[in-house]
Amino acid sequence: MKIGLYFGSFNPVHMGHLIIANHIVNEGFADQVWMIVSPQNPFKKSNTLLNEYHRLHFIQSSVEGESKLKASSVEFKLPRPSYTIDTLTYLQEKHPEHEFSIIMGSDSFSNLSKWKNFELIIKNHLIYIYIRPGFDVVNTIGARIEIIDAPLLEISSTRIRELIKEGKSIRYLVPDQVNEEILNNGYYKSI
Repeated sequence: MKIGLYFGSFNPVHMGHLIIANHIVNEGFADQVWMIVSPQNPFKKSNTLLNEYHRLHFIQSSVEGESKLKASSVEFKLPRPSYTIDTLTYLQEKHPEHEFSIIMGSDSFSNLSKWKNFELIIKNHLIYIYIRPGFDVVNTIGARIEIIDAPLLEISSTRIRELIKEGKSIRYLVPDQVNEEILNNGYYKSI
């Protein structure tokens, strides 16, 4: 099976993430998309992250009933910070029957050469890239890439957290059940 791996902090997951994941399976780039919650991204401050189990639950509730989209906690049991190459190695050993590709925005791709063992990532995996405003795709590292023409919403988890702090509505930016949980539990008010 062709599995698209969509790595992220998903802090919180929003409609833009879900639209990209759904587009990947709808257009036949992958049979399934596994949304991999990174407990600790080496490039992000961990003090701004909601607990990883809450973030995982947000995705699980958002993709409930979807057979082609899956929330994954695989990085929870791996060493931290979470390095993509370590996760890929683990998944390949556990699931040799699958072919794994990576889904990322052009902003992440522009930093790929700074990732741990990026040479192995680009040697062994196709990368699907969706364009983020202000980040053109320049492939100077010889990666196997395919640029996907996915619907793009300019929504960011950072902006959603800012809106929550300001006491403003995030309805329509996140799935209803995620919005309800954030409101009911007061998440992100102090992050």
